[in-house]
Amino acid sequence: MLLTKNTTFIIGPVAEILGYIMDAIFNFCSTLFNIENIGLCIILFTIVIYLLMLPLTIRQQKFAKLSAKMNPEIQAINKKYKDKKDQVSMTKMQEETKGVYAKYGVSPTGSCLQVIIQMPILFALYRVIWNVPAYVSGVKNAFIPLVEKLQNISGSQDFMDTVASSNNINYGKLGYTTDSIVDTLYKFKPENWTDLAEKFPDISSLVTKTQTQIDHMNNFMGLNIVNSPFSILQNSIKAISADGISGGAIWLIIAALMIPVLSGVTQWLNTKLTPQTNQSTDEGTMASSMKTMNTVMPLMSVVFCFTLPAGMGLYWIAGSVIRSIIQIATNSHLNKIDLDDLVKKNIEKENKKREKKGLPPQKISNQARTNVRNIESPSSKQNSEEKKKKIQNSTEYYNNHSNAKPGSLAAKARMVQKYNDKNKK
Repeated sequence: MLLTKNTTFIIGPVAEILGYIMDAIFNFCSTLFNIENIGLCIILFTIVIYLLMLPLTIRQQKFAKLSAKMNPEIQAINKKYKDKKDQVSMTKMQEETKGVYAKYGVSPTGSCLQVIIQMPILFALYRVIWNVPAYVSGVKNAFIPLVEKLQNISGSQDFMDTVASSNNINYGKLGYTTDSIVDTLYKFKPENWTDLAEKFPDISSLVTKTQTQIDHMNNFMGLNIVNSPFSILQNSIKAISADGISGGAIWLIIAALMIPVLSGVTQWLNTKLTPQTNQSTDEGTMASSMKTMNTVMPLMSVVFCFTLPAGMGLYWIAGSVIRSIIQIATNSHLNKIDLDDLVKKNIEKENKKREKKGLPPQKISNQARTNVRNIESPSSKQNSEEKKKKIQNSTEYYNNHSNAKPGSLAAKARMVQKYNDKNKK
């Protein structure tokens, strides 16, 4: 896997933009506060990105709130045409469904647009966090003196190739260049730095200096965020076995376990805070699948964070906490909004868009204005009333022409006779 700047369609350019933001945050902290800490930058970077996406989040939550209100109507239409597969019924179903969306001033693809916009941002965000030196010049520059020495030392490429292979880094077409060496050095484990210093003693002091500087940047509350919680846990247990129990080793064990646990808990909290749309009995399978996913995803987060670099776990925790805070604030804001006013504004916006396109204002049918749970076509209502009236008239006719006790066998026999006489006439 090549770890330099991502060049994937859409994600690559978005990651480039996000990289500028990350670089600006690092330089800001370094220049004004003399703090060069990648963990802190990841948290600040995550806050900035989610705040920039706040308008999309609010819009998505507004759609979810309206969906919760209009879903019973949509479900009523689906139920109404459940067993009708002819073209006329399907067309009517689409028209009535479209009418409900028009009634609330939203588009059937309203929630999809926000997701489509957010997905490249979130994937690009992952790429920037995964390979900080590719996007943050201050971190990359810390490696440059050592990289220049390694490029001029015989045998260094074989050593770096071996380490790169053990860390699943594939240079590909990049070759043995400054970027590929920086990528590899950024993924170095403590034992790799030790081996490098022993392999090339002439630059051992520079190796130690670079390692100290990078470890300082990667240190967050005692954890090296490049290492995975699993490897931190292993190394801490080995240290206790060799040197005995110490406060530092115990803290590293606790911190290594807390990262995946907090990641799972905060993601679970997100699912509880996110508004849930009403589900009908016909959508039981979908509701069950969503419930299962909301349970499985936090558990998967625990597993992933245990094996991935701690920096990724820190990003997931920061992202989940920020989303939870934003969700609480958004829920509070939306609860104060009058849905009728929101619908009115949505319709006005839609009509303005139609006006720009030279289209007339959107007309909402009377049928869409009613609660669709009670929808019944006029013809079916008329047929139902006529049928009831005929039954009532027939019952009165037979009862009025029979002297027998209503409900008796004689009365039923008399009804049959009257029916035959009536049909003969």
